Amino acid sequence: MLRAGVASARRAAVKAGLTIDKNGQRIIPVEVFRYRGNSKPYTETFEVDTKDTPMVLDVLLKIKNTMDPTLTLRRSCREGICGSCSMNIGGTNTLACLCTLEEAITPDGKIRVYPLPHCTPIKDLVPDMNRFYEHHASVEPWLHLTPEQEKSKTENLQSPEDRAKLDGLYECVLCACCSTSCPSYWWHGKDNYLGPAILLQAFRWISDSRDVAVHYRLQQLGSIKERVFQCHQILSCTLACPKNLNPARAAGYLKEMVSAHFQAEGQVEMTSFLPAESFNNGHAEHIHHIKLQEGLMAKNDK
Repeated sequence: MLRAGVASARRAAVKAGLTIDKNGQRIIPVEVFRYRGNSKPYTETFEVDTKDTPMVLDVLLKIKNTMDPTLTLRRSCREGICGSCSMNIGGTNTLACLCTLEEAITPDGKIRVYPLPHCTPIKDLVPDMNRFYEHHASVEPWLHLTPEQEKSKTENLQSPEDRAKLDGLYECVLCACCSTSCPSYWWHGKDNYLGPAILLQAFRWISDSRDVAVHYRLQQLGSIKERVFQCHQILSCTLACPKNLNPARAAGYLKEMVSAHFQAEGQVEMTSFLPAESFNNGHAEHIHHIKLQEGLMAKNDK
């Protein structure tokens, strides 16, 4: 009943907030996180006419262009391709360019915009992403080829079946929405845990049939146990992904592969970090079922 009441209140707020008034305006209060670097953070509310701004990014750019040019945010493509405009909108990590006003408005009729959580803010909606990119570089996100392949002037071909294995992986835009929604990454991201986005990237290169360094990659991932095995399949990452990918699934496969690799190498101590229930639990199945029902699962995960 409580869930139904919240949903009803949200629908009413959306209907009221997205109605154009007699003056031809659609005014919505937009609460934005502000931080200048040398003072305490605060929030500032702007009354914005949103009749010509279908996406939250449009609203923020309207604030910056017509109300406060000091508002600072990252953005580039406006099409969900670059991952630059990731932020927390209405309590959910998402891309501002893909988030509609209907999705963003809260039951009290406001739009609330904050930077990605558990990141050090640099200025306003811009968080420090250095550690995230260091983790990404650590998995060597490029094809490892043989010397002969490196010298070849022809394409390194791939069968359609092998290419299909990359669906649901290559689409990641490194927006960090999933990693910054992951409790394990909040606790261990400053240490060795790579987080869901980078684990998905690591699995993407291991899954590529053209890559010749699978054993090396698995060895590197398992050389520090916390890199992979701090994933506890909480699945916040899969729910948060604005590209509707499944990083929790990729992380689960990686844990299996790293464990199998070290078992084959005779290093059986790795198995203690891999409880069987990690890959067969009701919560994971429930989330997978919901995303299938709502059409949110990447093609290769169906």
